[in-house]
Amino acid sequence: MNDLKNLGAVFCAMAVLAAAAVSPPVAPVGSAGDAAAGKTVYSNKCLICHGADGQGATGYAKAMKLQPAQLSSDAVQKKTDAELKKIIVEGSGNMKPVKGLSDIDVANVIAYVRTFAKK
Repeated sequence: MNDLKNLGAVFCAMAVLAAAAVSPPVAPVGSAGDAAAGKTVYSNKCLICHGADGQGATGYAKAMKLQPAQLSSDAVQKKTDAELKKIIVEGSGNMKPVKGLSDIDVANVIAYVRTFAKK
């Protein structure tokens, strides 16, 4: 009977470990992202419209008749991280939601967007 209890405990522990191994990473609330990691996310998901310099004057944006936000603008930089996250995740105006990002990816790309602030 003890062997069955031990076996049950082992299976339970394995299930917990397996669930932890496949859970997507979640950024702690209020945590700052990593701008260097955010640059990679930006390059893969944002650059086509917002451009390498964050000014939104890309050939693609012009061809699609889009006017992406200038990421260095006060209008963008004065937004809270929560506001930027909502725009990224849910979309805003002509900007569609960005799919396939974890919470950590979003925090990282926000940290990178902050590097466009006018100095």
